[in-house]
Amino acid sequence: MDREDKLLLTINGKEKEYPYGVTYGDIAKEYEKDAVGGIAVALHGDSIRELFLEVTRNGTIEFLDLSTSIGHATYMRTAVLLFVKAVYDVVGMNEVERLKLEFSMNTGYFFSMESSHRSYRKLVDKITNRMQEMVDEKTVIRKDNFPLSEAMAIFENQKMPDKIKTCRFRKGRDINLYEVDGYFDYFYGTMLPNMGMVKWFEVLPYEGGYILNLPTMKEPTKLPEFEPLPKIFKTMMAATVLNDTIGIDVVGDLNEQLCNGDYEDMILVSEAMQERKIANIAVNIAKQSDVKFIMIAGPSSSGKTSFSHRLSIQLKSLGYRPHPIAVDDYFVNREDTPKDENGDYNFECLEAIDVKLFNHDMNRLLKGEEVELPSFNFKTGKREYRGNKLKLGPDDILVIEGIHALNDKMSKTLPTESKYKIYISALTTLNIDEHNRIPTTDARLLRRMVRDFRTRGNSAQQTIQMWGSVRRGEEENIFPFQESADAIFNSALLYEIAALKSFAEPLLYSVPEGTNEYLEARRLLKFLEYFLCMDTSKIPSNSIAREFVGGSCFNV
Repeated sequence: MDREDKLLLTINGKEKEYPYGVTYGDIAKEYEKDAVGGIAVALHGDSIRELFLEVTRNGTIEFLDLSTSIGHATYMRTAVLLFVKAVYDVVGMNEVERLKLEFSMNTGYFFSMESSHRSYRKLVDKITNRMQEMVDEKTVIRKDNFPLSEAMAIFENQKMPDKIKTCRFRKGRDINLYEVDGYFDYFYGTMLPNMGMVKWFEVLPYEGGYILNLPTMKEPTKLPEFEPLPKIFKTMMAATVLNDTIGIDVVGDLNEQLCNGDYEDMILVSEAMQERKIANIAVNIAKQSDVKFIMIAGPSSSGKTSFSHRLSIQLKSLGYRPHPIAVDDYFVNREDTPKDENGDYNFECLEAIDVKLFNHDMNRLLKGEEVELPSFNFKTGKREYRGNKLKLGPDDILVIEGIHALNDKMSKTLPTESKYKIYISALTTLNIDEHNRIPTTDARLLRRMVRDFRTRGNSAQQTIQMWGSVRRGEEENIFPFQESADAIFNSALLYEIAALKSFAEPLLYSVPEGTNEYLEARRLLKFLEYFLCMDTSKIPSNSIAREFVGGSCFNV
């Protein structure tokens, strides 16, 4: 065979020849030895390729195992398909009225099910056993391309109206479906070639549904113990009830309202529900006479600034005089800031805050003394005093916002009864369809991308580049304390991704091909294709969405 009749591939820096017809999976077998948990997908140039696909061109290939973000996401997605297929096998396709992946919960996914079978707990063992059978048998996952009309007929036969809506708003004329033993499904993203790789999973009964517990990317070959988050769960379920009230459960429902032009009520109801929650939090604070410090924390782009302003307005209506304090003003001087393992300043860790000074000032305020508060100059990296003096009267209350606000180590000397802690996050419950969830992190990343370009001139590439570091800081310093909050506020809005789309797409298209951020940009662009654009002129000026798209009545 001549060289022209062979594929010329570069793998791990070495050039090798392969015959046409070889699959990525065939080649991957040569490199499995050092793969953590197994090779999940191949990266061929700037394209992610599933292992069952044939290699059709020359180029450089990198194999991604389960310890990579793409490999781990592929594992999680395949595990969902495995669970869904097992449920349909155990309960029966015709007996399941609805099986929905509602949202992620710590290390697992929460599924709800509507069917004639009400004994959820009795089904757990049967579902687990069926899943294990498919793992042991290495049940093959096939992928085929179908015309939209044919795919819609398949989903109608399987009683999946949500999937039909996905097809209806698809721009192309065809769609890729995955098939397992005669069962067809659509998934946004790549799949493993067979179920044999899904070795670590656990099915648990939980709150009338199921938890599918799965490994983390940090430890992809170890099943963690599932730790319930009752406050987060309650907040997420409240959001799903709101979705049902408005009649928007999946992206197809949102698109239908946007097509009809009948979405102003949806915006107003979403905003009203958030305002009522903020008002309830203010009333709860007022019931606790000893509270002087409202501590607010949440991950990046949660809308903390807009929320703080709106909470302050509600507090004013109850007779309080709120004063905002940013924990960032208590940063240590730049030269005293700890550094991470890469030698970069670590602004996310607690040691970057002058905890001693913060506690000293807050205790003096609590005693009724006048205190001159610091301001941090981010250009010089120095703490400054600019005559900002404060003395607390009977009606004064401090609204303290910062990454460590929920961590009692930051406010360790303040009396517990003087603090009211609020956790805020954009806990997205809108799904692409009933088996494809929208990660909360994606919604926040789009928020930050749009806001940072508008307010700081940062490119999408810059935002994506630093997102990993931001996420690590959240995992270490925010999420461990979310259940300790006295109140949890969900800042997600049903319509926001449709509102962000027209702002985000041009930014994502500007990410250069060949850069480390290009793949993520392409993934987000594909994700945005599920949404129609929304006219943002009808969004109220005090909306949290305005913090990101612009036009807020607050100084954000």
